[in-house]
Amino acid sequence: MADKYNSENIPQEANPNDLLPNEDDFESQHRDDRGSEMSIEQREVAGLSQGAIVRRRFFQHRGAIISLIVFALIVILAYSSVGTVIGGTGNYKIDPTTGTLVIDGFRITGWWGKDWWTRYNIVNGGQPTIQLWPFQLGEHPFGQDDLGKDMFARVMRGTQQSLVVVFITGFLATVVGTVIGAVSGFYRGVTDSLLMRFTDVIIIIPILVLAAVLARTVGGNAVTIGVVIGVLAWTGLARLVRAEFLALREREFVDAARVAGASDVRIIFKHILPNTVGVIVVNSTLLMSAAILIEVSLSFLGFGIQTPDISLGQLINEYQGAFNTRPWLFWWPGVFIIAIALCINFVGDGLRDAFDPRQKRVPNFNGPRAELKRWWAARGADRTGATVGAAVADDASAPGTEKR
Repeated sequence: MADKYNSENIPQEANPNDLLPNEDDFESQHRDDRGSEMSIEQREVAGLSQGAIVRRRFFQHRGAIISLIVFALIVILAYSSVGTVIGGTGNYKIDPTTGTLVIDGFRITGWWGKDWWTRYNIVNGGQPTIQLWPFQLGEHPFGQDDLGKDMFARVMRGTQQSLVVVFITGFLATVVGTVIGAVSGFYRGVTDSLLMRFTDVIIIIPILVLAAVLARTVGGNAVTIGVVIGVLAWTGLARLVRAEFLALREREFVDAARVAGASDVRIIFKHILPNTVGVIVVNSTLLMSAAILIEVSLSFLGFGIQTPDISLGQLINEYQGAFNTRPWLFWWPGVFIIAIALCINFVGDGLRDAFDPRQKRVPNFNGPRAELKRWWAARGADRTGATVGAAVADDASAPGTEKR
């Protein structure tokens, strides 16, 4: 039987030990190009592209994923509930056929049957009609103001306008900051000095004051406010991109591109810029988070979005006097402001950890329950070690014990 097995499956001249896995080959799979042993995290992402590694790390960040889902739900709720207005001036006018007050522009209606400018009969003293159990929205889930306007519709419209400011600011500030930082870091010299001195001038002027002046000058709608904040909030991103370009322009792949005859524009946008995507994406989310707070501040001070349109900051400014008597008028806009800002911040944290895991704020944290179990196990091990050590010392000091 053994001869038959050897003749059919294993060549007679081969050594059976050669068929076993080689220990050196097994260890070589867990070493990088320099021969050093890879960590567990490096083994998990070995062979994956940079994009796949970033996506995997981001989706492992539970806080960022939950925040992204919540932010998406807020956007869907804001635009699907009360609809929106496209075109027109946004001002109120009287419909000649019905004699009612309507808004100038093409109105896309939503599933919520009420709008944000009509006065309704006050129900339940204007208090919120929403109930958690059994769950029902009621006629006015967020309540009504003293004129009978539906607060749910007003908060949703304010959220729409604040989101418009956030997206326009994030896009514009990212483009301006990236271009200025890239040109400054790549060319250096006089170009770098001029652009950085211009950046310093923008930095030393308080952005809130300058944005208030520009917003009052050019008008107060969501698009204008977003553009004003966007052309002022790019300075921090420009400095970060400049620092990345100063380091990357001396790398070997840039020299190879120059030898190959690539133009400066191609080197900047084709070779260097893709290596700074992590810094740009992370700081863009931080700019968007700061944009909604700046918009709220401008609207609260009266320099932001003007009547007849509304924003979350304008709602807080309008109903700040009702904080003690009808606090729900003040709470709901504040809740949505905090929710949007926190969601964008957590998404930014997840992107930062995905692009550069060395910057994790809380490394190797598995939750309070796991950390408590780890602490208790370590405490028990210390006690056991101390007891064993004391017993060994007693045995060694006992009479009649000889050292060998």
